[in-house]
Amino acid sequence: MDMTPGLPAILQSVFGHAIERDASDIHLMPGLVPLVRVNGRLVHAPVGPLSTGDMDLLLGQLVSPDAREKLRLEKNLDTALTVPWGAEGERRFRTNFFHATGLVGACLRLIPPAIPSMEWAGFPGNLAERLASIRDGLVIFTGPTGSGKSTSLAMLVDRINREGGNRILTVEEPVEYRFSRCEDSLVTQREVGTDVLTFADGLKYGLRQDPDIILVGEVRDRETAQMALSAAETGHLVLTTLHTRDAKGAVSRYADLFPQDLQKDIRSQLALGLRVVVAQRLLPDAGSGGKRHLALEVLWNTNPIASGIRQGKLESLDNYLLTGKEEGMVSFDESIRQLLRAGKISREVAERNVREPSMLAR
Repeated sequence: MDMTPGLPAILQSVFGHAIERDASDIHLMPGLVPLVRVNGRLVHAPVGPLSTGDMDLLLGQLVSPDAREKLRLEKNLDTALTVPWGAEGERRFRTNFFHATGLVGACLRLIPPAIPSMEWAGFPGNLAERLASIRDGLVIFTGPTGSGKSTSLAMLVDRINREGGNRILTVEEPVEYRFSRCEDSLVTQREVGTDVLTFADGLKYGLRQDPDIILVGEVRDRETAQMALSAAETGHLVLTTLHTRDAKGAVSRYADLFPQDLQKDIRSQLALGLRVVVAQRLLPDAGSGGKRHLALEVLWNTNPIASGIRQGKLESLDNYLLTGKEEGMVSFDESIRQLLRAGKISREVAERNVREPSMLAR
């Protein structure tokens, strides 16, 4: 069945295969058989190699002329593709087009048609409730690419949106999940490159739009990091992501975005404005073919944590993660131990992902 008129049959098959298997990503490169990532593992799609003509048709059908020109000039393009798709109406993909060895390739991440529930994602209900009750300051979700940071942020914003009474602004590249209209709430979603030039500009002008909550898709540079901190200090709730291995790494990475002579001041601001860092990993199921399981590290900015951040003694944060359970702290080791005890992940996976394997026997 031709779901998208004009799109090559090989891509119709790849998209259909990925959707059917609930894949997270599709990898396309001319001359190679397309790959899809299912439950964290790359597998070949049941088709032959992709041609340059197939990629040209994909770009021509689904990418605007302005975006194609940007790809030609800058050699990279982040965008969201909307693909007409049978009875579902459409499917959306967060897409990165890139040049490699003179050819154009693409990585497409499938965006679920609806924002998942916290229960489906395995996100703890008590943590979600506490996060949703924060009224100002900086909340950072961190973890490697593909660890579910954007999905967790979307679930949290969706919950806050449904509670009503909030003006919510998002600055994303590209816009992924679309939030529904809810009584007494207003959500506006701005896409970098289309609606606003940069993340920093989105924050700068967003502060003039009477926001209660600002979602910044990612802090990538010094200007965005400074604007996010300033917004958090002036009574707004700022939600954002970083790419680091753990919670302590997010604090270090944030300060490292600034020159050495400014880092002491930034750590002082961070000690005041930061509310919590939530680090995520997705670990493979103990069986074969099951969906991956969410492991979390949660670092709340208590007084001892703020002191460690201010003084640059980040090694002390690990100790507080282990001893601050009553304050809501969760270490990766503890989260992984709980997944192992519940039979959701294998011991081999658990041992590969903990700092101290001996704690698995506790």
